[in-house]
Amino acid sequence: MGKSSNYLAATRHPYSCFLFLLPLLAGYEWGVMRMGGAHPDDLRNGADAWVRWGLEKANLLDYTWAPPTLVAALFFVWGLLRLKDIPNGWLGLLSGMALESMAFALGLWILGRALLPLLDYAKLVQIKTGPFDDSMRQIITYVGAGIYEEIVFRLILMTAINWLLLVVWTPDAWAKFIAIVASALLFSLAHHIGPYGEDFEKRVFIFRLMAGMYFALLFQWRGFGISAGAHACYDVMVGIALW
Repeated sequence: MGKSSNYLAATRHPYSCFLFLLPLLAGYEWGVMRMGGAHPDDLRNGADAWVRWGLEKANLLDYTWAPPTLVAALFFVWGLLRLKDIPNGWLGLLSGMALESMAFALGLWILGRALLPLLDYAKLVQIKTGPFDDSMRQIITYVGAGIYEEIVFRLILMTAINWLLLVVWTPDAWAKFIAIVASALLFSLAHHIGPYGEDFEKRVFIFRLMAGMYFALLFQWRGFGISAGAHACYDVMVGIALW
């Protein structure tokens, strides 16, 4: 099979995903070290902070550089299995992925705004944020959270759950459905456990569950690169500009 010229398939290739996210990942890691001063970990958030905390406690790896190094190694090895269909036309491909990510981030924001009156009325969700004094520091934090949360909850956990269910002869449709719901549930729960966990609030938990299912469906339909890009864009959008 030759190089892929199909845009929808090309965006799902591991090298496309990695090249698309590389500037965001590099900018995040540089920003944390540059703006974090003596305490760079204060800018880390979400799955990135959880993974580093786990590595530190387990004394497994240098938790400073291990996560981005492992991410790069994962995509490199994954891409070796797909050498026969490496995409071409990188400029147009990556530009399209950027536009899709922004569009899907806006879609989740619109969905959230449409549902908020019902959710507020039911006293389930009430998300309110305000302006931040240091927007750039917040942008760095949100970008990292979006990327690493998609790696942990969609690329790793959702894929693993789906694979395990198929191994025990679960029908494909049911395996996908359970993996989507389970990964979204774990995504929402993870924000309330561990040393970085928030106090449990049902309204916030349900909102994150809804967002987790949105990103899981996006991952299933459009692949990791766009789901991670949309997640990072959405976090920045609601945290800085629109709410």
